[in-house]
Parts: sequence; C-alpha cells; structure tokens
Amino acid sequence: MTPEELEAARDRVLPDVVAGGLRVLFCGINPGLLSAATGHHFARPGNRFWPVLHLSGFTPRRLAPAEQEELLSYGLGITNVVARATARADELSAEEFREGGRILTAKVERLRPQWLAVVGITAYRTAFGEKKAAVGPQERTIGATRVWVLPNPSGLNAHWTAATMADEFARLREAAEGSQSF
Repeated sequence: MTPEELEAARDRVLPDVVAGGLRVLFCGINPGLLSAATGHHFARPGNRFWPVLHLSGFTPRRLAPAEQEELLSYGLGITNVVARATARADELSAEEFREGGRILTAKVERLRPQWLAVVGITAYRTAFGEKKAAVGPQERTIGATRVWVLPNPSGLNAHWTAATMADEFARLREAAEGSQSF
C-alpha cells in the first residue's frame, strides 16, 4: 500500500463487526490508516490483537484481519471508541474520546454484549472519566454489560508482551465463560 493510499484513508470510518448478544465486544481506540484502507480491524502487521486472541483461547486458530467476520461465530465482535481513522491515537482530542464514550455506551445498550473489552487503558480512562482505572474488570457496567480493560495490543505498547497480554485476555475469556466472577 502506498503512502498516498494510506493518507487517503485518514478520517474514514471502519464498519463495526457486531451483532446483538455477543459474549465479548472488543473495543479498540480508533482505526489506524491501514485498517481504514483495508476495511479490516487491527490490520497493521505489528499489532498483536489477532495472535493474542488466539493465544488466549478466544479463537481455535489465529485469524487474519481479513477473517474478522468469523469472530461473530465465536460470539465476539469489534468496535472502536472513536470511529475515525488516524495515523496515531494521539491525533485524537479528549473531547473525541468523551464523545466516543457516549456513542459506545449507546451502542452497548443496544447490542447488550455480556462483556465490553476496551483495549487501551488511557482510551478507557479518557472516554469514561475513570482516571484511576487499571487493566482488568471494572466496577462500571453499561446496563447488564460488564466492562473489562485490556492492554493495548499495538506493537508500540512495550510494557506488555504477547504472552502477558494473552494471560490478561484469557482472564476475560474465563470470566465470559462463567468460570470466574468478579
């Protein structure tokens, strides 16, 4: 993909992969330019979302971004806090995050997933005004939907390895399967 093609994807909105009553609705920060250009969530090769999803036991094999619709068959979906594509998340304003939190709340109320999993602690803190939130299950619910914050799978997030990230994703999977209560 050329730099011009990537730049043309700026501000595009990537359609959600959703259905009503999902086990887990994963929520990214916002689409990157490659995701917006290809139409596939978490499309950048260095992003660890797809490998971690498999390593944590959510999927029986590693899916490619182009197979994102297959997530629905596992009771999983993907949306974003902010819908518009940017090259970097730091291009988004705090107000965009807060508005994204309001839109996301309405989406969750409509779709009623068992769990909302926000992948990115800073995005969650800003969107929901939870300045002291930590990775893991949250006190906040949206209707009957429980909320879990996961580490950002971006390759830029050096604080988490794929293995430690998979451990945290697996904690959520176990909770969604009903083997843990928080």
